[in-house]
Amino acid sequence: MLRTLPLALLLVLLAGYPSPRLEARSYSAVGMASHYAAKHHGKRTASGELVDRNTLTAAHRSLPLGSRVRVTSLRTRQSVVVRINDRGPRASGRIIDLSYKAARQLEMLHAGVALVRLELLDD
Repeated sequence: MLRTLPLALLLVLLAGYPSPRLEARSYSAVGMASHYAAKHHGKRTASGELVDRNTLTAAHRSLPLGSRVRVTSLRTRQSVVVRINDRGPRASGRIIDLSYKAARQLEMLHAGVALVRLELLDD
């Protein structure tokens, strides 16, 4: 009985907290976006996929893998919908790393970074 008590206590404590997926449904943020360097093409992502610069994908630190996010450039007003398939960005001050294709659609390739708004889309 003593062995099952800690597990039961943990389950009771966790039962009162909403899942991260539910909390993420209302997620929106404004911050700096960057894009993957060419050297990452073909490397493995956190989801197990390979980085493909010709797809509309992105890395985010906490949104669930597989989430779809609308990214809008606050400078150009261009937007793109990406699928989160990796964790990152590793650079401080950035909220998302975009694939080359997504960055091109947002017209941010020359600058390398852009101020963007993120909006989590319903599944």
